[in-house]
Amino acid sequence: MPAEMPLEEFADTPPPERTSERPAAASAPHAARDLEAVYDIPVTVSAVLGRTTMQVNQLLKLARGAVVELDRKLGEAIDIYVNNRLVARGEVVVIDETRLGVTMTEIVKTERGS
Repeated sequence: MPAEMPLEEFADTPPPERTSERPAAASAPHAARDLEAVYDIPVTVSAVLGRTTMQVNQLLKLARGAVVELDRKLGEAIDIYVNNRLVARGEVVVIDETRLGVTMTEIVKTERGS
């Protein structure tokens, strides 16, 4: 089972700054230079509201307006995945009249090698 870490524990760790210019290799610390190679690799981020299991015949009976009950309760945190790996939990927020977003509330720490 993954250990959960409150997001506040990461408050003192600033994200790497992104600029259009790359720092000179000689002036950047060795660890930062190593990470530079992965900054531009795209990843897939998914926010999962909940899940359910149903038989194919139930799925085929669904029509417009059908309600599919999920395994989460109202107000319960949603799961945030990066490349299909659970990394955090959060809450749904309204960005504007047509878009939703996710606020991360906790980081899920997984054991190495899992």
